[in-house]
Amino acid sequence: MLEASGPASWRVALPHSAAAVPIARALVRTALADIEVSADRDTAELLTAELVANAVEHTRGGGPIQLVVELLPTGCQVEVHDDDPAPPGHLSRHAPEPDPLQEHGRGLLLIRALSSACGHRATDSGKAVWFTLPSRS
Repeated sequence: MLEASGPASWRVALPHSAAAVPIARALVRTALADIEVSADRDTAELLTAELVANAVEHTRGGGPIQLVVELLPTGCQVEVHDDDPAPPGHLSRHAPEPDPLQEHGRGLLLIRALSSACGHRATDSGKAVWFTLPSRS
């Protein structure tokens, strides 16, 4: 259930399964379309899908994943909360390039390359991993 937590912010609980990815994409697309924020919707969907897929694949918790979408005067910020306190691997701008022969390992590279900022922070119940996108000119 989508819950408005302010005039331009939403928080929704997603299942800890692969089904969360298309749901999260649709929620971000809808949030950005309804408010007509001029951030790049396609990029927001792609990066949200990467964060949610990482949370599903790399965390052990069976609890829900929280998706938070905040519309800002300067663009948007998306956060994905999970119950694993371990930081995501290689989210810093100075992370090593992924091995080109490996099938996985490019999601965080996409987030670093396409967002205006990204990072993670500890929460009371685990961590939040986030990115921001600027408004389009």
